[in-house]
Amino acid sequence: MEAYCLKCKEKREAIDVETVTMKNGKPAQQGKCPVCGTKMFKIGAAK
Repeated sequence: MEAYCLKCKEKREAIDVETVTMKNGKPAQQGKCPVCGTKMFKIGAAK
């Protein structure tokens, strides 16, 4: 999953990606930035 890291201010390929369901029932993915370790989040189903 490619997501934007707010700390690095760049798009990166996330590691340790897992699919989660938000409170409103919509799917999302979350992972960690491989450079700084910050949590990355992307709304939408996995492709």
